[in-house]
Amino acid sequence: MTDTLTRMQDHQAYLAGTHDFQADIDLISGSDTVNVILETVRLATDMRFAAVSRVTDQRWVACHTADDIAFDLKAGDEIAIENTFCQTVRDTSRPVIFDDVNTDDSYLDHPIARQFGIVSYVSMPIYRSDGSFFGTLCGIDTVPRRVKRPKVQAMFKMFAELIGRILDTEMRLEAQEQLVEHERRLAAAREEFVAILGHDLRNPVTAFGAGLRQLRDETLSDRAAMAVSLMRATVLRMEDLINNMLLHAKQRLGGGLSVSVTSDAPIRQAITQVVEEVRIAHPAHEVTLDLAIDRAVSCDAPRVAQAVANLLSNAVQHGQKDGPIRVEAFCDDAGLTIAVTNKGPELSSDLAKKLFEPFRRAAASGNDGLGLGLYIASAIATAHNGHLEVKSGEGEVTFSFRLPLFA
Repeated sequence: MTDTLTRMQDHQAYLAGTHDFQADIDLISGSDTVNVILETVRLATDMRFAAVSRVTDQRWVACHTADDIAFDLKAGDEIAIENTFCQTVRDTSRPVIFDDVNTDDSYLDHPIARQFGIVSYVSMPIYRSDGSFFGTLCGIDTVPRRVKRPKVQAMFKMFAELIGRILDTEMRLEAQEQLVEHERRLAAAREEFVAILGHDLRNPVTAFGAGLRQLRDETLSDRAAMAVSLMRATVLRMEDLINNMLLHAKQRLGGGLSVSVTSDAPIRQAITQVVEEVRIAHPAHEVTLDLAIDRAVSCDAPRVAQAVANLLSNAVQHGQKDGPIRVEAFCDDAGLTIAVTNKGPELSSDLAKKLFEPFRRAAASGNDGLGLGLYIASAIATAHNGHLEVKSGEGEVTFSFRLPLFA
């Protein structure tokens, strides 16, 4: 076997800048649009691993991954081409898709699936505009997923085409104004897709949540009560994601985030309800609430509640595991402050500046969510003529949501 066939490189080679496919990996891994595509694929299909790979007749290299299965594949990591389904995709110019390898006539007991524990799989070819094969857009899970549906296949095909256009745009080094227009159209398509996805998901999730609330009032065994609690936590997380997706799409497509301010808004009740929901959904966390709101506040209480829910969700996900969380709300001459504090390491100044950007997450935060929560919370504060800030140190991280008493 030739040196080219046997040469295997990894993430460290990419970090060192010596990877054979350095430019291709840089292009894909550095694209915010590709990152959003992978997260949207995972959200829409429930598949816990998504990736864009560079595939030649002899090499398979990961360019960008979103991994919640612990496959431990990062940008630059390589797998022997003969151990991938992507070789078949490249050779046949046809996608490889199956819902459940255990019941699929074509891939039942397939050695590649058996080797990596793959149960459900999608691999869609990515082509440049000149027709040359670049690689694949993949989705993988170790449990069955319904991915052979026409809508899911159409989504993968659309995103593979978008990735192909990104490649062409960069490689041709088009004029700056053409690049800006291209990105604008891609962003519009992304926002429209997110809006449609969020709208379609809201009704079934709301119905499921209502059913769980009814079950909570029934007499259940300890095991059933625990299952309901865990499902309720998942539903709340899904509701947060959907609300953030819809609000982000509304802000981008509608030209800004609007709030409906009422005088003497029921802000105490709104904050208390959010905290109670988090306590029920995450009993391992001690969530304390200190309300010292002693005067009327003019605001959009449901929107402020959504911001607080996002801050609490952030504290649960990224704070110390099972650590305590403090929620404090008070009024002073400057206005209303709602502070959410969790145990956690100090944030670098560079990260603190970027946390409120859309689709941003801390490097060690894993891959849960789209990275919209803090961005939406900040946008809600801004819409009230207020602001959101973060401070960290001495083992704690505090997000402070500040707005004037009369927005």
